[in-house]
Amino acid sequence: MSLKLRDLIRQVRACKTAAEERAVIAKESAMIRTCIRDEKDQYRHRNVAKLLFMHMLGYPTHFGQLECMKLIASPHFPEKRIGYLGLLLLLSEEADVLMLATNSLKNDMNSSNKFIAGLALCALGNLGTPDMSRDLATEVEKHLKSSNPYLRKKACLAMSRCLVKVPEMVEDFTEKFVTLLKDRSHGVLITVVQLMTQVMLLEGKQEEYSPASPGPARTAFVKLVPTLVKMLRNLLSSGFSPEHDIGGISDPFLQVQILTLLRLLGTGDADASDEMNDILAQVATNTETSKNAGNAILYECVQTIMSVESEDTLQTLAINILGRFLLNRDNNIRYVALNTLAQVVAVHHESAALQKHQNTIVDCLKDPDISIRQRALELIYHLVNASNVESLTAELLNYLVVCPKDHKGQICSRVLKVVDRFSPDDRWKIDTLITMLTIAGKQCRRDVQSATIAYITRSDDDIRAYAVHKLLTAVRDDDGSQTGLNSVGIWCIGEYGDLLLKPYTYTDRSNEQPISFVAIEPQVIVHTIEELVQHPNCPDSITQRALTAYAKLSTRFSSHDDNASKLLEQLVRDYKGAQSIETQLRSCEYDVLMALSNNRKEALARMPAVDLEVMQRNQKLVDGFVSDKVAGKQVLSNGDAFTHGSNHDVQQNGGSLLDLDDIFGGGGGVAAVENENISTDDASPSAGQPQSDVDLLSDIFSAPPVVDSDSGFGLSTVSQSTAVPIDLFAPQSSQQQSTPVVSVTPNVTPNPLDLFGPQPTASAPGPVISQNNAFSQMPASTIPVVSTPSVDTVQVLNKDGLFLEFLCTKVSGVPEKSQVVAKFTNKTNGAIVGVNLQCAVPKYITMEMQPPTSTTIPSSMVASNVTQTIYVTNTMLGKKSLMMKAKVVFTVNGNKVEHLVTCSAFPSGY
Repeated sequence: MSLKLRDLIRQVRACKTAAEERAVIAKESAMIRTCIRDEKDQYRHRNVAKLLFMHMLGYPTHFGQLECMKLIASPHFPEKRIGYLGLLLLLSEEADVLMLATNSLKNDMNSSNKFIAGLALCALGNLGTPDMSRDLATEVEKHLKSSNPYLRKKACLAMSRCLVKVPEMVEDFTEKFVTLLKDRSHGVLITVVQLMTQVMLLEGKQEEYSPASPGPARTAFVKLVPTLVKMLRNLLSSGFSPEHDIGGISDPFLQVQILTLLRLLGTGDADASDEMNDILAQVATNTETSKNAGNAILYECVQTIMSVESEDTLQTLAINILGRFLLNRDNNIRYVALNTLAQVVAVHHESAALQKHQNTIVDCLKDPDISIRQRALELIYHLVNASNVESLTAELLNYLVVCPKDHKGQICSRVLKVVDRFSPDDRWKIDTLITMLTIAGKQCRRDVQSATIAYITRSDDDIRAYAVHKLLTAVRDDDGSQTGLNSVGIWCIGEYGDLLLKPYTYTDRSNEQPISFVAIEPQVIVHTIEELVQHPNCPDSITQRALTAYAKLSTRFSSHDDNASKLLEQLVRDYKGAQSIETQLRSCEYDVLMALSNNRKEALARMPAVDLEVMQRNQKLVDGFVSDKVAGKQVLSNGDAFTHGSNHDVQQNGGSLLDLDDIFGGGGGVAAVENENISTDDASPSAGQPQSDVDLLSDIFSAPPVVDSDSGFGLSTVSQSTAVPIDLFAPQSSQQQSTPVVSVTPNVTPNPLDLFGPQPTASAPGPVISQNNAFSQMPASTIPVVSTPSVDTVQVLNKDGLFLEFLCTKVSGVPEKSQVVAKFTNKTNGAIVGVNLQCAVPKYITMEMQPPTSTTIPSSMVASNVTQTIYVTNTMLGKKSLMMKAKVVFTVNGNKVEHLVTCSAFPSGY
């Protein structure tokens, strides 16, 4: 006899290990199955209750679904209640047995007991399918007119589910919602407003409707805006009501629902927005913010104000409310405020009301909560303008010091964009970028370094002198860890090292005080770079850039200090034995270049300034070329475009290798014919691919297929749709492919009279001209052709002495059915044993494999082949082509070999 629910709970709690718990559940599940099989009705409700407890623990309970149906059909309310609870928890919308509950739901909706009808409405509102919604919509409509508010409330929720599943019914029930807004029950009002909101969202998803051309729901509901405004005003002015009061606020749930509906109705509608402006201002000013319920109403009010066509003063009031949220101690409220302000700033970027809260937003960067800091950081990016760029950039640089390392690269890129757009002058721009490199040079991206160098090269000599003095000081003070700073600094010192030999003075804009840099001796400059390169953690890229700087400084210092020039030459020679090949190469080349007397200065002169317009224009050309290459397109000399690869032909034939992913568990496209070598000694299943000894094909797909260039077969395709004009003067090399390809051509008996007929040729993965003469284009109808019934050949594998090909023929009388004969040929001097062929096809193809004629293939000296017949039926002939994945296992010379091949190059018609 099975246990009672309380006894089962007691036993589960007493288990000390997971194994004990599984044993208890397994034993009780067996007892429940026995009761179900014996149809013991007196224990049915108890068994379902225990199944609910097992479901909460995560154990399978699908075997009790029909018991729920039987309990629902029971005339007793306690059993119905357990049955509906099991229906809601144990079944999903996709369950097939759910359709059996339709009749029971209909009967219960017509019950005189309001609680039974409520159970049925609740079940429909949670699990209603499109079919159930169509069948039971009329029953739900009856309860919308019920005199009992309990049933009206349940009916509104059920109708919301029905309209979501069957949107075409919206127009039929729109007018019936209007009368429900006059209901006195707050529970009914909340559900009907929620129902109207759901209808508006459904209508907004339909492309044919818009605020300019409203649908039937919007047209009907816009007329109700005065009614909704009156309801909201009554809630604000009503006195204390213990039934609906929460934290001193009258029914905040209903207020939030009304504000949400008003937002949907006022979006894009100026007239509706004017009618709700006054009540929105009243809600924003009179709602108490000491409780969380008031904050929820204010948040929804702000969302509504920013979405409708509201006045400027009202929008300013909404932004000030969000500013007060930022001062709240609750991090949840602050996060909501920052998130909403980020949405507002995208529309009202220049609003003065936003700038008032700049200091409060900046203070959020010091919050210990990382989520608050990140939202504040995103908001600051949007707040930057020409008037506050200096102060906000300083705050961003301060935050850059303490932020996580994985965020520094992104912040550097953002600072670069801000500086590029709003920089007041070049000196401030260069100073800011150098400071940023000093803080996060190790994490900044290459584009930030390149942009800094580009700004310096495009400046005048005054800014260059300031930049190179500043960079030398920063590099000298750094410990060698900021690789970005060192890279930019060494480059600029090499280019403009002669400017360091002169003193430099400028006036600081902040305090109008002059700031001077003294002249630096050439040997000091060289020693600064040398110390940096000799740092233990110095990467090869910095060393290589330092060699370039040595070579350039040799020309800059040649007329100032001979000792410095000799030191530079010695430093360049020191790296001829470096471990890095690139470093050796630069050392040798620069040594030779520095020894030249004639062309050295011209070769090592300053780099020209970067022309950003030309660079951007060239980048667009490169991006366009790369996008064409990625799309698989190339342009011929005559301007015609063609597409490489087999996927083009497969898609034209109606099939796709992605269909095979349902079987093989792949995640993307594969090539037309691919081979994969799997050694039994070192083969291992790929991550995430389950293995099973029962599934014979599970090991076939243990690793994703790759192209095997050694097998002699890569891509195979026949391009039948792309026609290319003959180019009699095209070079032969342009008509050849370096990768071996598979030919798929019908076997046609040669005709002695057919001088210009088709010859067996290897088919390339694109449109290739097989004959370079004009006669090959003569109409075939002018030449008599005598041919036997065609047998299409698909070459599959040629590896490790085994040659496998498929001989394809159509079965007469059945166009969908084809016969594929796998022909095995041995090309080795020894026998191949243990031949085993396993095949898999997509779902739309049925396959029947016959046993092979033998599992042993004699040596090549014996003229004997082994064949295996496969019958395939393509149920989507004309829409999708035949595709197959095959695994070949055999033993040759005592070694077991496995090959995985994906073949989709079957001719059209299969």
